[in-house]
Amino acid sequence: MNIDTIEDLIGKVKIAPHPDNQSVIIHSIPDDFTLIGIGTDAVVVQHESQPTRVFKVYTENRIYKIENEYKVYQRLQPSPFFAQAFFRGDDYLCLSYEQGPTLYECLERGIIIPKQIVLEVEQARHYARTQGLNPRDIHLKNVLLQNGHAKVIDVSEYLMPGDDLRWSHLVQGYELFYDLIKGRKIPSWMMEWVKKAYYHQLDENFSVLEFVKRMQQMITFK
Repeated sequence: MNIDTIEDLIGKVKIAPHPDNQSVIIHSIPDDFTLIGIGTDAVVVQHESQPTRVFKVYTENRIYKIENEYKVYQRLQPSPFFAQAFFRGDDYLCLSYEQGPTLYECLERGIIIPKQIVLEVEQARHYARTQGLNPRDIHLKNVLLQNGHAKVIDVSEYLMPGDDLRWSHLVQGYELFYDLIKGRKIPSWMMEWVKKAYYHQLDENFSVLEFVKRMQQMITFK
Protein backbone atom coordinates (compact mmCIF):
# COMPACT_ATOMS: atom_id res chain seq x y z
CA MET A 1 0.00 0.00 0.00
CA ASN A 2 1.40 3.41 -0.93
CA ILE A 3 1.97 6.17 1.57
CA ASP A 4 -0.83 8.36 0.20
CA THR A 5 -3.37 5.66 1.05
CA ILE A 6 -1.85 5.21 4.50
CA GLU A 7 -1.96 8.98 5.04
CA ASP A 8 -5.67 8.92 4.24
CA LEU A 9 -6.11 6.28 6.94
CA ILE A 10 -4.00 8.26 9.40
CA GLY A 11 -6.42 11.14 8.86
CA LYS A 12 -9.16 8.88 10.23
CA VAL A 13 -7.33 8.27 13.51
CA LYS A 14 -9.37 10.21 16.06
CA ILE A 15 -7.68 10.86 19.40
CA ALA A 16 -7.91 13.59 22.02
CA PRO A 17 -5.68 14.73 24.90
CA HIS A 18 -6.56 13.63 28.41
CA PRO A 19 -7.31 16.59 30.70
CA ASP A 20 -5.08 15.15 33.46
CA ASN A 21 -2.08 14.55 31.17
CA GLN A 22 -2.77 10.82 31.12
CA SER A 23 -2.73 8.63 28.01
CA VAL A 24 -4.67 10.10 25.10
CA ILE A 25 -8.35 9.31 24.67
CA ILE A 26 -8.97 7.13 21.61
CA HIS A 27 -12.21 7.75 19.75
CA SER A 28 -11.50 5.66 16.66
CA ILE A 29 -8.67 3.94 14.80
CA PRO A 30 -9.22 2.35 11.36
CA ASP A 31 -9.24 -1.45 11.37
CA ASP A 32 -6.32 -1.37 8.91
CA PHE A 33 -4.06 -0.34 11.80
CA THR A 34 -2.77 -2.30 14.77
CA LEU A 35 -2.39 -0.23 17.91
CA ILE A 36 1.20 -0.54 19.15
CA GLY A 37 1.37 2.06 21.90
CA ILE A 38 -0.42 4.92 23.65
CA GLY A 39 1.17 8.03 25.15
CA THR A 40 0.11 11.39 26.51
CA ASP A 41 0.66 13.13 23.15
CA ALA A 42 0.11 10.44 20.53
CA VAL A 43 -0.69 6.87 19.59
CA VAL A 44 1.61 4.54 17.68
CA VAL A 45 -0.01 2.38 15.01
CA GLN A 46 1.23 -0.07 12.42
CA HIS A 47 -0.13 -0.96 8.99
CA GLU A 48 0.19 -4.56 7.80
CA SER A 49 1.81 -3.38 4.57
CA GLN A 50 4.65 -1.77 6.57
CA PRO A 51 5.81 -4.46 9.04
CA THR A 52 9.13 -2.75 9.82
CA ARG A 53 7.65 0.71 10.39
CA VAL A 54 5.14 2.42 12.66
CA PHE A 55 3.31 5.73 12.58
CA LYS A 56 3.24 7.99 15.60
CA VAL A 57 0.04 10.04 15.27
CA TYR A 58 -0.30 13.13 17.44
CA THR A 59 -3.30 14.82 18.99
CA GLU A 60 -4.21 18.11 17.36
CA ASN A 61 -2.87 20.19 20.24
CA ARG A 62 0.53 18.42 20.13
CA ILE A 63 1.24 18.62 16.40
CA TYR A 64 3.73 21.41 17.09
CA LYS A 65 6.04 18.79 18.66
CA ILE A 66 6.52 16.84 15.44
CA GLU A 67 9.17 19.05 13.83
CA ASN A 68 11.38 19.14 16.92
CA GLU A 69 11.08 15.41 17.51
CA TYR A 70 11.98 14.72 13.89
CA LYS A 71 15.05 16.96 14.22
CA VAL A 72 16.11 15.07 17.34
CA TYR A 73 15.90 11.72 15.56
CA GLN A 74 17.95 13.09 12.68
CA ARG A 75 20.67 14.21 15.08
CA LEU A 76 20.71 10.84 16.85
CA GLN A 77 21.19 8.75 13.72
CA PRO A 78 22.83 6.35 13.42
CA SER A 79 22.67 4.84 16.89
CA PRO A 80 21.85 1.36 18.20
CA PHE A 81 20.12 2.92 21.22
CA PHE A 82 17.34 4.82 19.45
CA ALA A 83 14.63 4.24 16.87
CA GLN A 84 15.01 5.64 13.35
CA ALA A 85 12.78 8.34 11.87
CA PHE A 86 12.16 7.92 8.14
CA PHE A 87 9.94 10.91 7.39
CA ARG A 88 7.23 13.13 8.85
CA GLY A 89 3.72 14.12 7.83
CA ASP A 90 1.50 16.93 8.98
CA ASP A 91 0.36 15.07 12.08
CA TYR A 92 2.60 12.01 12.30
CA LEU A 93 6.11 10.60 12.25
CA CYS A 94 7.10 7.42 10.44
CA LEU A 95 9.50 5.48 12.69
CA SER A 96 11.21 2.10 12.73
CA TYR A 97 9.20 -0.59 14.49
CA GLU A 98 11.02 -1.54 17.67
CA GLN A 99 10.00 -4.81 19.27
CA GLY A 100 10.31 -5.88 22.88
CA PRO A 101 8.59 -5.23 26.19
CA THR A 102 8.98 -1.90 27.95
CA LEU A 103 10.63 -1.96 31.37
CA TYR A 104 7.14 -1.31 32.76
CA GLU A 105 5.89 -4.47 31.04
CA CYS A 106 8.95 -6.37 32.30
CA LEU A 107 7.92 -5.57 35.86
CA GLU A 108 4.33 -6.59 35.12
CA ARG A 109 5.40 -9.93 33.65
CA GLY A 110 8.24 -10.72 36.03
CA ILE A 111 10.85 -10.45 33.27
CA ILE A 112 14.28 -9.83 34.77
CA ILE A 113 15.81 -6.44 33.93
CA PRO A 114 19.59 -6.98 33.84
CA LYS A 115 22.06 -4.35 35.01
CA GLN A 116 23.30 -4.15 31.42
CA ILE A 117 20.07 -2.40 30.43
CA VAL A 118 20.67 0.36 32.96
CA LEU A 119 24.25 0.78 31.73
CA GLU A 120 23.15 0.95 28.09
CA VAL A 121 20.57 3.64 28.84
CA GLU A 122 23.38 5.62 30.47
CA GLN A 123 25.41 5.15 27.28
CA ALA A 124 22.42 6.31 25.23
CA ARG A 125 22.07 9.44 27.36
CA HIS A 126 25.79 10.18 27.01
CA TYR A 127 25.59 9.76 23.24
CA ALA A 128 22.59 12.09 23.03
CA ARG A 129 24.52 14.75 24.95
CA THR A 130 27.42 14.48 22.49
CA GLN A 131 24.90 15.40 19.79
CA GLY A 132 23.95 18.59 21.65
CA LEU A 133 20.73 17.13 23.05
CA ASN A 134 19.27 16.95 26.55
CA PRO A 135 18.00 13.39 27.16
CA ARG A 136 15.06 13.62 29.56
CA ASP A 137 11.62 12.08 30.11
CA ILE A 138 13.23 8.63 30.25
CA HIS A 139 11.07 6.30 32.32
CA LEU A 140 9.82 2.71 32.51
CA LYS A 141 7.52 3.04 29.49
CA ASN A 142 10.17 4.72 27.33
CA VAL A 143 12.80 1.97 27.44
CA LEU A 144 12.47 -1.39 25.68
CA LEU A 145 14.22 -4.64 26.50
CA GLN A 146 15.14 -5.72 22.99
CA ASN A 147 17.04 -8.98 22.54
CA GLY A 148 18.95 -8.38 25.75
CA HIS A 149 19.72 -4.74 24.97
CA ALA A 150 18.17 -1.36 25.72
CA LYS A 151 16.28 0.68 23.15
CA VAL A 152 15.15 4.15 24.19
CA ILE A 153 11.91 5.37 22.62
CA ASP A 154 10.22 8.80 22.62
CA VAL A 155 12.77 11.60 22.28
CA SER A 156 10.21 14.39 22.13
CA GLU A 157 11.67 16.35 25.06
CA TYR A 158 15.35 16.19 24.12
CA LEU A 159 15.40 19.84 23.02
CA MET A 160 13.90 21.05 26.29
CA PRO A 161 16.07 22.48 29.08
CA GLY A 162 16.49 21.06 32.57
CA ASP A 163 16.81 17.62 34.12
CA ASP A 164 13.55 16.04 35.27
CA LEU A 165 15.63 13.45 37.22
CA ARG A 166 13.21 10.66 36.36
CA TRP A 167 15.85 8.29 35.03
CA SER A 168 18.33 9.17 37.79
CA HIS A 169 15.70 8.33 40.40
CA LEU A 170 14.85 5.07 38.63
CA VAL A 171 18.51 4.05 38.62
CA GLN A 172 18.76 4.75 42.35
CA GLY A 173 15.56 2.78 42.93
CA TYR A 174 16.94 -0.09 40.85
CA GLU A 175 20.12 -0.23 42.91
CA LEU A 176 18.29 0.04 46.24
CA PHE A 177 15.17 -2.01 45.68
CA TYR A 178 15.23 -4.15 42.54
CA ASP A 179 16.83 -7.25 44.10
CA LEU A 180 13.81 -7.48 46.42
CA ILE A 181 11.35 -7.75 43.53
CA LYS A 182 13.57 -9.30 40.84
CA GLY A 183 11.61 -11.85 38.82
CA ARG A 184 8.33 -11.13 40.59
CA LYS A 185 5.22 -9.97 38.76
CA ILE A 186 4.26 -6.49 39.94
CA PRO A 187 0.60 -5.59 39.28
CA SER A 188 0.04 -2.45 37.26
CA TRP A 189 -2.22 -0.96 39.95
CA MET A 190 0.69 -1.10 42.40
CA MET A 191 3.09 0.58 39.95
CA GLU A 192 0.53 3.29 39.25
CA TRP A 193 0.05 3.79 42.99
CA VAL A 194 3.81 4.15 43.51
CA LYS A 195 4.03 6.54 40.54
CA LYS A 196 1.31 8.78 41.97
CA ALA A 197 3.02 8.76 45.36
CA TYR A 198 6.31 9.67 43.66
CA TYR A 199 4.84 12.69 41.89
CA HIS A 200 3.02 13.77 45.03
CA GLN A 201 6.22 13.74 47.10
CA LEU A 202 8.62 15.00 44.43
CA ASP A 203 10.24 18.29 45.45
CA GLU A 204 13.72 19.75 45.90
CA ASN A 205 14.22 17.75 49.11
CA PHE A 206 13.16 14.44 47.57
CA SER A 207 15.21 11.40 48.65
CA VAL A 208 14.93 8.15 46.72
CA LEU A 209 16.15 6.20 49.75
CA GLU A 210 13.49 7.67 52.04
CA PHE A 211 10.82 7.22 49.37
CA VAL A 212 11.74 3.55 48.92
CA LYS A 213 11.64 3.01 52.68
CA ARG A 214 8.16 4.56 52.90
CA MET A 215 6.90 2.49 49.98
CA GLN A 216 8.26 -0.70 51.54
CA GLN A 217 6.46 0.05 54.81
CA MET A 218 3.19 0.89 53.10
CA ILE A 219 3.27 -2.06 50.72
CA THR A 220 4.07 -4.43 53.61
CA PHE A 221 1.20 -2.92 55.60
CA LYS A 222 -1.19 -3.23 52.65
